[in-house]
Amino acid sequence: MVSTTPTSRRTFLKTAGAVAAPLILPSSVFGAGAPSNRVNLAAVGVGQMGSGNLQGFLHTSGVQVVAVCDVDSDRAAAAKKTVDKCYAESLGKDYAGCAMTTDLREIMARDDIDAVCISTADHWHVPAALMAVRAGKDVYCEKPLSLTIGEGRVVSDAVRQYGRVFLMGSQQRSDTRFRYACELVRNGRIGQVKNVKVGLVRGRGHDPVRPQEPPKGLDWDLYVGPSPWRFYHKDCCHYNFRFISDFSGGQMLNWGAHHLDIAQWGLGTDRSGPVEVKGQGEFPTDGPYDNPITYTVNYRYADGITLEASTSHPGGVRWEGTEGWVYVTRGKIDASSKALLKSIIGPEEIHLLDSRNHKAHFVDCIRSRRETVAPCEVGHRSASMGHMGNIAMRLGKTLGWNPATERFDDDEANRFLDRPMRGRWTL
Repeated sequence: MVSTTPTSRRTFLKTAGAVAAPLILPSSVFGAGAPSNRVNLAAVGVGQMGSGNLQGFLHTSGVQVVAVCDVDSDRAAAAKKTVDKCYAESLGKDYAGCAMTTDLREIMARDDIDAVCISTADHWHVPAALMAVRAGKDVYCEKPLSLTIGEGRVVSDAVRQYGRVFLMGSQQRSDTRFRYACELVRNGRIGQVKNVKVGLVRGRGHDPVRPQEPPKGLDWDLYVGPSPWRFYHKDCCHYNFRFISDFSGGQMLNWGAHHLDIAQWGLGTDRSGPVEVKGQGEFPTDGPYDNPITYTVNYRYADGITLEASTSHPGGVRWEGTEGWVYVTRGKIDASSKALLKSIIGPEEIHLLDSRNHKAHFVDCIRSRRETVAPCEVGHRSASMGHMGNIAMRLGKTLGWNPATERFDDDEANRFLDRPMRGRWTL
């Protein structure tokens, strides 16, 4: 790319992490599609969710996908083909092509990439995000943020230290229904909140498996990465990694990072958390999957509010107060009174950040250097809720939790706050 000024906008974006106000220039100086005004983005992980994110950014103004990365070379090649086809049609002969790699470290080493979209398996979220942040790149990261509570704290502190823009792929925060439901609760429309019920999705078990040879295009060693080594089987990677605790926290994290996040947003505790957790779950007894199948986890907050997350509740979030209730899930919002759903949030009341398009919001925040609707610290706290639940279930204990120090009142539980990494991988 060619800079049109002595100090290009790209240089500004790299150095303005601590600046709150955006740099405003007339369109006659920098057109929206000009190279100096464009956000160059790399897609890291282009499987099921990654492909959806890639499509979203391909159709977002002011951003260009310049590189794709996946440990599965077939998936990377398919993503490159998608990107090249899209831009060949829109940019014509001026389009030079999208880069492709199977090693995310090559992406992080490029200084012409402003931002990355991380849609890898969960155990790679924090290592990849840390590489990006330390390389001066802004980050869109799929949920859940982390594999452990300790990892989440490290990356959240790094985002703040390096002044990077960070957006969790918590798309429900860019949905009008979820935001409005939280505003109703935050502004006292159901009175004093007493209880919250969060409905989550069941996990699954699997029969025992035997080792298989990884497909030729899959770098299995890099896929396993910082997690303990395990042999390859086709049912133990890609989408199914979620059911293996070495790679993920199960549906407690997969869906919990969505609905527990919204529950905390409505309570105004999304930068803090509960003070007690207990739970019980049904775990597989054999086979490769070891995260809970059915489960119920109970949380208690310092003000006495209780939250129950369970596979027995309808999917979504229901806040129950002294004067009614509000329920929200994807595509639906309901309340104890239909009139409640017509309530206007007044100008002096609490208004949560209004983001209508998650991808466009990320690009806007890169330009303005403002905090996103789902920043890293909030993603960390939302993931921590799931991690706490899993730890309490595995230990079969009621655990006290200090949201300020992020420690349990139990030494055995505190040993689950972090995990060693394999081989050369470190944070």
